Amino acid sequence: MKQDAQTEGPPHAVAPPPIPRTFWEYVRSMGPGLIAVLTWLGAGDVVEAGVAGSNYGYALMWIVVVALLVRFLFVSLLAKYQLCNPRGEGVVDALVRLHPFYAPALFFAAIVMGHVYGAYMAVGVGETWVKLTGFGTTFIWAVAFTALALAIAFKPGQRLLDIVFKVLLGLLSVSFIGVAAWVGPSPSGILKGTFGFAMPDRVGPFDSMLLAVGMIGAVGGSLMNLAYPYFLDQKGWRGPEYRKVQTYDFLVAVIVMVVLDLSIWCLGAELVHGTGRTVANLDDLAKLLSETLGEIGRVLFHLGVFAAVFTSIVGHAIGLGSLGDHAHRLWRKTGPRAGVPSDSRVYRNIVHWVLISPLIWTAPGMPDFVTLTLIAQSLQVVLIPFLAGGLWWITSSPKFLDERYRNRAPANIFMAGVFALALWGAWGSIQSVSAAVGRVAGGG
Repeated sequence: MKQDAQTEGPPHAVAPPPIPRTFWEYVRSMGPGLIAVLTWLGAGDVVEAGVAGSNYGYALMWIVVVALLVRFLFVSLLAKYQLCNPRGEGVVDALVRLHPFYAPALFFAAIVMGHVYGAYMAVGVGETWVKLTGFGTTFIWAVAFTALALAIAFKPGQRLLDIVFKVLLGLLSVSFIGVAAWVGPSPSGILKGTFGFAMPDRVGPFDSMLLAVGMIGAVGGSLMNLAYPYFLDQKGWRGPEYRKVQTYDFLVAVIVMVVLDLSIWCLGAELVHGTGRTVANLDDLAKLLSETLGEIGRVLFHLGVFAAVFTSIVGHAIGLGSLGDHAHRLWRKTGPRAGVPSDSRVYRNIVHWVLISPLIWTAPGMPDFVTLTLIAQSLQVVLIPFLAGGLWWITSSPKFLDERYRNRAPANIFMAGVFALALWGAWGSIQSVSAAVGRVAGGG
């Protein structure tokens, strides 16, 4: 506790960064939005976009755009609260004032989901480099990149983080956008799929409507949305005067994510849809690219996957470490969050847990962790309506925001819609989890 007590001072001790005035100053200042969206974009998104494109062609592309638009509006409301509330507090401070339940719930959610997220990502980064280099093991490569992630997560300030994420964004863009352009997407198919709002018949286990609603609801209520305010805080953007640059920063980042997602979707639509073939994982996509574009296409794709996974590893560690540390301080009443999160003992412990504990799943002979995944996803599903409902409350109530910053009617209608979608998506996910548990219990 001694170390924590030394770092409990106000997080405003460092001089705030200058507010950009010109176009190039805005460009140079960008960072928190890109860090957030590259944290959200992982191997799961690559697989889902590729599989959706292979199953439905271009028809359901609008889901990506609508889901990310919902996320932009939803997370913008979080940022508005973070920057404009009269107490200078964080979003989690407000949720805990709304109900003390949020503190332990978010603390344990950060720990549990950090392990599960990390398990997927550790295996993904290890397997990707085995395929890229042709030597080593998943465990060895995962350990190497975990060590690199630890070094970044414990580096004070955000300058190094900005540089790493912008370099990897460049790699992502060259890989995914370049490969999609090489394959040759259909401009008319993209336009029709993005703006046609078609609802084709079901392909695979999920109805297209349930897929759309569940994806939008889950995106709006995702636990990792709460990481974005910490990236703002670490950048030094505190106060209403940073609202404009934050909006531009996040808008550009979401547009980047839309383009990357649709690029991956195009691969499935062009290479698989209508051919009778199927795509179930990253290896299937890589094999198709190798057959179509040769070895260069395969290598480019795997480099893009690495960039997507490694940014997620680093972003999840920092975001969940900050969230867990903050929630723990509020739960145990040990003071406000630390000004430099990396100096907090709880932050360091959570980051070590999120990055190191998942390595167990990369060891040779380890069994599938389906049961762990089902339990953790059930926890997140239960949290989604509480997060969406709580965030709706604090951005609408006069107890939390001044009248000029509170939600107006359009924002309240939007939040009501997100809350309803979160409930619907949670119910659908619970049914899917129950069915899966039943199959496992029945030996099916």
